[in-house]
Amino acid sequence: MSLQTALSIENLSFSYGGKKALDQLGFSINSGECTLLLGPNGAGKSTLFSLITRLYDSHEGQIELCGFNVKRQTRQALAKLGVVFQQTTLDMDLSVMQNLRYHTSLHGLGRKVALQRIQQELERLNMYERRFEKIRQLNGGHRRRVEIARALLHKPALLLLDEPTVGLDVPSRLAIVEYVHQLVAEEKLAVLWASHLIDEIYPEDHLIVLHKGQIKAKGTVDEVLLNTGTTSIKDAFYSLTQGEQA
Repeated sequence: MSLQTALSIENLSFSYGGKKALDQLGFSINSGECTLLLGPNGAGKSTLFSLITRLYDSHEGQIELCGFNVKRQTRQALAKLGVVFQQTTLDMDLSVMQNLRYHTSLHGLGRKVALQRIQQELERLNMYERRFEKIRQLNGGHRRRVEIARALLHKPALLLLDEPTVGLDVPSRLAIVEYVHQLVAEEKLAVLWASHLIDEIYPEDHLIVLHKGQIKAKGTVDEVLLNTGTTSIKDAFYSLTQGEQA
């Protein structure tokens, strides 16, 4: 099976007024790859995600999702994208099922297909029996599972995760990390995961280290360690960012 390029970014720059937030970024992510985006606060991670999702518009450079340009072919491009933001975007007063049905209707899925996919995704996350519970009745870990299920209902090629495990207890966090890596391996999903937790990185993952709007390192875990002359991701990150906290 040939790998498809799910995300391609070339010469991407963005400024807030006179302050440059991103400076000539370039990288790609193929199907079946999990790429961890590491960087201190203010590195540009949120700006990058906002550009990919079209929350921000004006920029220099090019972003393509599965070959579709996000500026010129917005609808086709965003149809390939699933997103889990750091802050929850679920309606607390609706049930799990109501939240997910609303999402499927936005993507034009028929009732039969929608219900099949909702059941499939919730079962894979051990949440199907809780489909009629209101979101506010769920704990943080279960809400995150619902958001991940929602992001996958329209069968995206790329999943964006913006620090999705922040504030979760350790078992919930590790369960989500394992599940996402399982999707990458089995479904050949492409993932771009912004994280500040080193233990969420698997040996087979790819890394992008972002610092002050520039990519300081990219490649497989082994490649980044080799290029920085370090033996751990923590040490590599420290050397690339002059010791700033992720």
